[in-house]
Amino acid sequence: MNHLFFTLFRRLRKPLIILIVVYALSILGLVLIPGMDDQGNPWRMDFFHAFYFVSFMGSTIGFGEVPYPFTDAQRMWTLVCIYATVVSWLYGIGKMLTLFQDQAFIRMMNRSSFVRSVRRIQEPFYLVCGYGVTGRLVVRHLVARGLRVVVVDVDRSRIDGLETDPLPLSVPGLCADASAPDVLADAGLLHPNCLAVLALTDQDEANLAIAITTKLLAKEQQLPVICRSESETTTANLASFGTDRIIDPFVTYADYLAMALHSPYKHLIYDWMTNPEHRSLKSAYQKTQGRWVICGYGRFGRALHNSFEGKPVSLTLIDNCPQSPELDIDYVQGLGTEAVTLKQARISGAVGLIAGTHNDANNLSIIMTALELNPTLMTVARQNSSSNAAVFAAAKTDLVMEPARIIANHILLQLKTPLIPAFLKQLGEQKEVWARTLINQMSELVGKDELDSWDYDIDVKDAPAMVEDLQQGEVICLRDLFRDPRDRGRKLAALALMLKRDQQYLLLPRQEELLQPGDQILFCGKADAYRQMGWILSNGNVLDYILGKPQQAGWVARKLGRWLESRQRPIDERVETATTAMITTTELAVIDTTGVKTAEDEIAAADPVIPPRGDK
Repeated sequence: MNHLFFTLFRRLRKPLIILIVVYALSILGLVLIPGMDDQGNPWRMDFFHAFYFVSFMGSTIGFGEVPYPFTDAQRMWTLVCIYATVVSWLYGIGKMLTLFQDQAFIRMMNRSSFVRSVRRIQEPFYLVCGYGVTGRLVVRHLVARGLRVVVVDVDRSRIDGLETDPLPLSVPGLCADASAPDVLADAGLLHPNCLAVLALTDQDEANLAIAITTKLLAKEQQLPVICRSESETTTANLASFGTDRIIDPFVTYADYLAMALHSPYKHLIYDWMTNPEHRSLKSAYQKTQGRWVICGYGRFGRALHNSFEGKPVSLTLIDNCPQSPELDIDYVQGLGTEAVTLKQARISGAVGLIAGTHNDANNLSIIMTALELNPTLMTVARQNSSSNAAVFAAAKTDLVMEPARIIANHILLQLKTPLIPAFLKQLGEQKEVWARTLINQMSELVGKDELDSWDYDIDVKDAPAMVEDLQQGEVICLRDLFRDPRDRGRKLAALALMLKRDQQYLLLPRQEELLQPGDQILFCGKADAYRQMGWILSNGNVLDYILGKPQQAGWVARKLGRWLESRQRPIDERVETATTAMITTTELAVIDTTGVKTAEDEIAAADPVIPPRGDK
């Protein structure tokens, strides 16, 4: 703000000086030039009346309050003052309009307004650096879940798009280079409510600078950093100083594709957990072993080559550049868009084709030409632009790799359900038979509905009622979390995928597993099950109902009762009604000294308010 005023007065220094000089001379002249009153006696204006006269004269309003007619000398001086003040005002207004049209000054005003908006944020928020395709997807999903976001991007058109996007929450946006430390500071890097920094720009150098700046400036806050990287060098550099999450879309999708080819059931579990629109079960039965043709040996092609290495798959590479001497593999020079090049690569005997060039038109052409030569091919295409989604869908490509969407899905997964990355790592160590059994259970659980995933920590924040019961010696099994709080005889549509306890991971824990404070549990199922499960964990009355215990006062009531006892202020039992109710984001408790409401009564009275952490 101080810089803004400093720049304003510095750029308007000359017109302000001219106005001050003109007004001063005009006032001085009117004070010194003598006039006459209505009796013919000499009369002079004082400084106050002279300033008053010059003010409304210089503004071209006119005058009519002068006590006495001017003399000729006063009128001559007034004429000079009129033209001088009007010209100086026109000059000053012109300079001011020019200043307000200056792009540098506009950027300064926008930045000042942006800083004020960020400082006024009272809720936790994410700092997103980069509002390209990936950033836009992440912001839309976060805002849809009711989370605040702050955006920084160097491209003016993207920030303009942010202002016009129909988002349910206001999102402050700044057009600036996010790799600059002062920009990150203005964007709320050191704000106490900043939850994490997402470096999603199109430049690896900028993402690296953002990660380094965050780790150094926000060292005390230990602010998490999720970073996009598209080169092995940048990935290694980011990992060297403890970047919390590094996502390379090409490596990620290459591993994803390799899993689809060699571990189809593990791939389906991975797909169902990471993609909102998961693939059908029948996709696991496709013939994928044999020879594959990869068109394009860029970042995507190299990642695929490395991921397929050591697998029971033979590869043929097609690229327009000459074969590198160190590359010992079947190689055909060309684009792959021509039938002759595909025939040289023996496309008729291949089981799959991967079109991985950086040009969408070429990738579509490769797919269409190859299918004419071999209609049974399994096709995989790299989609570089999100605007071409309809075209790739019309081409009936089996798998589509869109880097921006891959990054967005993995970031949202990390923010939404932190236990999933650990689960996916454990998944890779399991056998395919185990994965097949699990995917069948998941399919039976949700059918054709969308699969949701969430995790709960057995702590005071996520499960206050359960923690209190466990600390008092109550025995609670994992099975109890699957009881429907509306009818404890019914089971919720949910499945426990993993339990984390003391840095140990237990996959598919038994229903009889006893819960302990500090446990972290990963679930999957229908979204309604998440909300009902949160109701069980946070409300004492509902938990008592689930456990089959006599209905008692709620968790808040018990807390309040003990506090009253400590204050030696017992409640008079003769009072017929004394009700205290408190509704928070994780609980609804009712206190009644004459009659306690049941869990069914509470649920019928109000719907639970659950934090947005696990919602899609």
